[in-house]
Amino acid sequence: MSSTDAAHQPLWRHPEFARGFREMNAVSLGIAAWGLLTGVAMAKSGLPLPLSLLMSVIVFAGSAQLAALPLITSGAPVWLVWAAVLCVNLRFVVLSAGWRAYFAPLPRAQRLRMAYFAADLNYVQFMKRFPEPRPDAAQVPYFWGGVASNWPAWQVPALAGILLADRVPVTWGLGFAGTLALLGITYSLMQGRASWIAAGVAGCAAVATFALPLKLNLLVAIAAAVAIGLVMERREQRA
Repeated sequence: MSSTDAAHQPLWRHPEFARGFREMNAVSLGIAAWGLLTGVAMAKSGLPLPLSLLMSVIVFAGSAQLAALPLITSGAPVWLVWAAVLCVNLRFVVLSAGWRAYFAPLPRAQRLRMAYFAADLNYVQFMKRFPEPRPDAAQVPYFWGGVASNWPAWQVPALAGILLADRVPVTWGLGFAGTLALLGITYSLMQGRASWIAAGVAGCAAVATFALPLKLNLLVAIAAAVAIGLVMERREQRA
């Protein structure tokens, strides 16, 4: 197939779209379990059914949903709900900065659409596939292939959890499966001493600051990992 034909073929027919779908599908079971638990939690929180369904689709972030639920149901001020969600989701600022090297040349409208579908596992898989931070024609199809697997794998179980909450006990602890899926992919990316040290520092920082409100320990862990990673990278360059 010539480069001209590849440029005009439908996105879903691009080989990288299929690869992105396939690689994201490998962790879809953990994503589905996590989504199911989040849907059940929303339904059992007392949130009205229409609002729960709307929140699942619009707020495509399980940790943000779980952080906002107790505040919404307790009648907390809107600014407090927004502040809690912002703190929990600050990690996406870091992820977006990483994606910038790949997607900055794209039109703003396209980047905004991609931002809605951006997720932790999308980022991990994408960086594993494209470790070099430079634009490539295969990156957008690969991204959307992953989305085609990731978004339904989350939304379908989440909506099922909302609608069938009375039949799915929260004590199943299904969210742990999602955590294991994320850890499994993270471990596969641990290459070299620097990445292992950064991961260790992040884990220690998250545990040491666990008592911080609004899950700010996650932000501290990310900042610590980035800082130690940059320091070690500069030391290696000087050596």
